[in-house]
Order: sequence, then C-alpha cells, then structure tokens
Amino acid sequence: MKTAYPVVFTKLDDGYAVHVPDFPLDTQGDTLAEAIEMVRDAIGIMGIDMEDEKKPLPIPSSMESVACEPGAFVSMVDIDFLAYRRTHERRSVRRNVTLPSWLDAEAAKAGLNVSAVLQTALKQELHMTDHR
Repeated sequence: MKTAYPVVFTKLDDGYAVHVPDFPLDTQGDTLAEAIEMVRDAIGIMGIDMEDEKKPLPIPSSMESVACEPGAFVSMVDIDFLAYRRTHERRSVRRNVTLPSWLDAEAAKAGLNVSAVLQTALKQELHMTDHR
C-alpha cells in the first residue's frame, strides 16, 4: 500500500531533526536528502512491524493539520509498504513442498539444491529478476 505522511523537518546546526506526527518516531539526517531517506526508512520499518503484529497503520493526517515551530516546515513523505517489505525483508520461510520420490532422488543424484531451484523457478514464473 502506497501512501504519504506529513513530516516535520527542523533545521539544526548540523542537519535536520525529523518528527512524524502519525507515528511515535523521530529521526534525523545530516542533509535534507538524508533526513528524508531516514524518515522514509523509519516509517517503513515501523509500518511493516505494525502489519506483522496485525495492528492497523495510522491514517495519514492532512498536511494542513500539522503544526510546527517557527523555522520548521511540514512536507509529505511517501512510502510504499509492500515495496519496502520486498526490498528490506530478508528472512526465509519454510514451505512444505511435495514432489514425486523419483524426482527427489534424481535431484539428489544431480546434487541440486531443490530450494534454490524452486526459488529460481518461482522468480521466472513471477517475472522477477531479483528479490523485489
């Protein structure tokens, strides 16, 4: 699910402090570009954790409803939680796969890693070139 959340950026002597009103999180960056990258990453991590815990994601506030101190500014930061998960989640899952015993024996005799072959076949079937 792709969405955008309002984010408050505050200029510091050595970069930017960042606050996300819709999530209980703050981060920072040495440059504005780094601060945007850091906050997008923080929202992504928190969002997929919430999804995994079956908690609802916060509905984004409107940019106009977010107050900020003088010298700070509000901007929207987009996040695609599905794309974030695909890009950053590296855990493996165990699947029980059934195949004929003769095929399993031939694969073993050929020294094939059945899991690797299955992953390659699934990526090909799904028209994927890598983990994304």
